Amino acid sequence: MSKLGTLDINTIHIGDCISLLKKIPDSSVDLIFADPPYFLQLGGELTRPDQSKVNAVNDEWDKFDDYSAYDKFSKSWIKECKRVLKDTGSLWIIGTYHNIFRIGVTLQDLGFWILNDIVWIKNNPMPNFKGTRFNNAHETMIWATKSEKSKFTFHYHSMKAMNDDVQMRSDWNIPICQGDERIKVDGQKAHSTQKPEELLYRIIISTSNVNDIVLDPFSGSGTTAAVAKRLGRNFIAFEREKKYVDVANKRLEKINEIEQNLLTYKVEVKKPKVPFINLIDKKYVSVGETLYSKDRKFKAVINADSTIECNDFVGSIHKVSAHLLNKETNNGWSFWYVDDNKKLISIDELRELYAKKYLK
Repeated sequence: MSKLGTLDINTIHIGDCISLLKKIPDSSVDLIFADPPYFLQLGGELTRPDQSKVNAVNDEWDKFDDYSAYDKFSKSWIKECKRVLKDTGSLWIIGTYHNIFRIGVTLQDLGFWILNDIVWIKNNPMPNFKGTRFNNAHETMIWATKSEKSKFTFHYHSMKAMNDDVQMRSDWNIPICQGDERIKVDGQKAHSTQKPEELLYRIIISTSNVNDIVLDPFSGSGTTAAVAKRLGRNFIAFEREKKYVDVANKRLEKINEIEQNLLTYKVEVKKPKVPFINLIDKKYVSVGETLYSKDRKFKAVINADSTIECNDFVGSIHKVSAHLLNKETNNGWSFWYVDDNKKLISIDELRELYAKKYLK
């Protein structure tokens, strides 16, 4: 089994997160997701209108003497997270109005650079049974890097494809855990704040790569570890309550990893930057040669300066194709073809051939 420092990878370790973080080498983790205690400060029991008890968060791990104690705890573990995080890595922290603003201040005081605050909008939130304030229907996640100059991983195009080819926004509508996803022991919730897998799926897909190391210092029911395993990432997680570690390990046994070939970020591969003149220089196309649209409706002649001419309109491969389509812009690489023995070949294919040979 591989190790990170003295700790086994792909393992949930029992113990205090700060002590365990100290065992991890500097700059060795690619992604951190943290779901720390929220310090909810709930007073008394919550009941529904029918007087049945609400299974709310009243666990000992969520209790602190005061804000000063909570801030001291937050600074300690976040400082260690910064030490172990790679310069190219990302840190995500989730919280509610009880703690997330204090967490944000701590992050900035420690030199982190905040990229986004993502609002998790719960489609099916727990009602406000007392009726004394608005229904709390969201939680906030802070996405940050070690510094403003960090070159972090972000799979923008994959997230856009995941969102029906629309740029993904910072408000995510995801239901809270329910049905088969909600883990129960003896008919009761195994963990009071289990996070939905879809939430971690988006985070891990967007800001890490296959075989990266994902760290969760507050593992709970093991959602981060489960999704990381499914997505071909390595994980290392900490949890101080053995009962939660047992629940998470049973959960991990049932996870089937997605095949590696299905985890590649194919939409993230950028086309090589090749000026059209380079294809002329290396004789992939020739001055005076005719370019055709795919349906052969349009044709243009290549000039010596790499411009093309169609019906007395002269310009770049992009400008001429846009003019013919009555558009402001257009990708000429995908519009124009050459005739090779009556078979049309895209100049984009010629660009790929050029790149493979000359841009190694």
